[in-house]
Amino acid sequence: MTDQPAAAEAQPTDEEISEQTKVRLVKRDRLIDSGAEAYPVSLPITTTIAATRRKYANLETDAVTGDTVGLAGRVVHLRNTGKLCFASLQAGDGSRIQAMVSLAEVGQESLDEWKELVDLGDHLFVTGEVISSRRGELSVLAQGWKIAAKAIRPLPNLHGELSEETRVRQRYLDLISREAARDNVRNRSIAVASLRRTFDDHGYIEVETPMLQTMHGGASARPFVVHSNAFDTELYLRIAPELYLKRAVVGGIERVFEINRNFRNEGADSTHSPEFAMLEAYQAYGDYNQMADLTQEMVQNAAFAVSGSHVVTWNDGTEFDLGGQWDRISMYESLNAASGWSITVETPLDELKAKADSLGIEVGQPTAGKYVEELWEHFMKGELERPTFVMDFPVDTSPLVRDHRSKPGLVEKWDLYIRGFELATGYSELVDPVIQRERFIAQAKLGAAGDLEAMRLDEEFLRALEHGMPPTGGMGMGIDRLLMALTGLGIRETILFPLVK
Repeated sequence: MTDQPAAAEAQPTDEEISEQTKVRLVKRDRLIDSGAEAYPVSLPITTTIAATRRKYANLETDAVTGDTVGLAGRVVHLRNTGKLCFASLQAGDGSRIQAMVSLAEVGQESLDEWKELVDLGDHLFVTGEVISSRRGELSVLAQGWKIAAKAIRPLPNLHGELSEETRVRQRYLDLISREAARDNVRNRSIAVASLRRTFDDHGYIEVETPMLQTMHGGASARPFVVHSNAFDTELYLRIAPELYLKRAVVGGIERVFEINRNFRNEGADSTHSPEFAMLEAYQAYGDYNQMADLTQEMVQNAAFAVSGSHVVTWNDGTEFDLGGQWDRISMYESLNAASGWSITVETPLDELKAKADSLGIEVGQPTAGKYVEELWEHFMKGELERPTFVMDFPVDTSPLVRDHRSKPGLVEKWDLYIRGFELATGYSELVDPVIQRERFIAQAKLGAAGDLEAMRLDEEFLRALEHGMPPTGGMGMGIDRLLMALTGLGIRETILFPLVK
């Protein structure tokens, strides 16, 4: 009987919500005036709905247990009929149990108060015997009940679909309404815990680095600028933790990682958010090949933790295989194979510009490397459905990366693409302070020419490098994008409370 919807199929209008709110505020006042509590500080809870369901999963129809429990949940269905009233209580994990309030058990006064004061959306505590109803529904036959938290606003129709806008802006309603929304939160937690286990297995140490920085760096991105009253200076929300994590490597923390927030003052779309969770890791005496191996292992372990298999099922039902050994392809070779051209690191800038112009590709601050990367994205980015490491990038787009050991003009960098979007990046890190200074100076010139994403000359970081940094491999991966790869969802669905306009 709790399957019956308690509200109309259409979502209530603002006017209807306002009227219901007035009625519920009156009920709140009545509770308080009667000496009861609308928001008690504690309740004599003895168990959870989920634990009760597990314990009595095989209880026969119309059976009694003799087990008295005290439990609480949100009222998501409600039906009041004569001498017997019913409510379906839902816990935060989505598990439900039926509460039965009868005249014989609680008396006329309590039954009347139930009918007058309890609404959909209220948090409710009930104590009573666990039974199975005549319809076989696991229930608590209430001997007593209390409002645990009075809901002033009504719930949306739980049998209807919330709009995407409502799901994003009022995620708490999404979590109440949809099992898939609750699964997204659990899966993210499971995936991040798996990442930490993999790092622990490899001897990494987790640290925290500053989010407020006097100098932004570690990536090519536009920062958010804030003002510190205490120091009377401009600070930057970090765009990456890289330069601080490398200081840790200089200091002898040879395997280090961080999972935390980054902020980039840029556009937002289905794969980008101005605020996002990022993983970065560095391994002394490693290189970009070892970091690719580690990244594949981490993603596959996370997939197995979430799905019990390397084959994950996306939100639309598509099965996607993250198992096996992932391909590694050359940026230049794959571009030439897809375009039919013959582009090398020696191809003149004018020729690259002409090719880009012929395809309608615009590059803000044109360098040869940026043209190559834009051309590669045009021909190849959308083609990489299977997990693929794209190896060996132009030197002028990668100021923090070591020169390639055998391919002049390139650096030892990879980007990992899954489903046509970039999931992670990895480097053989540049540790020569003299070359790093030269790269920073080149970036500063781009910045002076108007490149808002160019890095700045960071003397403090260079000072650390000058104390000697061992050969190091590094990688970075967006946590939100990892969940996109595991679930098939857009970035706003993988972030619990995304920034929206």
